[in-house]
Amino acid sequence: MLIAGVDEAGRGPLAGPVVAAAVILNGADIAGLDDSKKLSAKRRAALEAEIHAHCFVGVGEASVAEIETFNILSATMLAMQRAVAALSVAPDHVLVDGNRLPDWDYAGRAIIGGDALVPCISAASIIAKQVRDRMMIAADKVHPGYGWARNKGYGAAAHIAAIRHLGPTPLHRPLFLRKILAQSGT
Repeated sequence: MLIAGVDEAGRGPLAGPVVAAAVILNGADIAGLDDSKKLSAKRRAALEAEIHAHCFVGVGEASVAEIETFNILSATMLAMQRAVAALSVAPDHVLVDGNRLPDWDYAGRAIIGGDALVPCISAASIIAKQVRDRMMIAADKVHPGYGWARNKGYGAAAHIAAIRHLGPTPLHRPLFLRKILAQSGT
């Protein structure tokens, strides 16, 4: 039975897409899998290489425009659908980190905290974070001054200050900006 784990990265930032990954371990026994947020960047990179070497991996994303059009939850579900569709083999069952499943025809289950509990979801967590982090590091070179190489688009104080000083970029999420700037009195 092919079981895919699915997780996302980037639901909460002020900038950039939301990225999801789907991973089928395919019998691989990869030591050290865990929630990507609990791992160092060096450890995540090593695990990412091992996952790609031994597993089936699919990645999907939803753009800033899709986040704005559909809302972050719907955009996340869309990215997850795209990640599973990007797998080179169809899974028999899908396990998703969180409390809900996307609308799809796969048998599946949502598992709260699954990224720390279920190895295939942990692997997906690592892949999604690595892919999104690289996107934001590349975007930092195109839009310098926001600190995206460090904050990955999250609402760090320096990022918010840069938005006030430099204005938003096309990678900023308008709805998120309206909320965060309203909360901070701008």
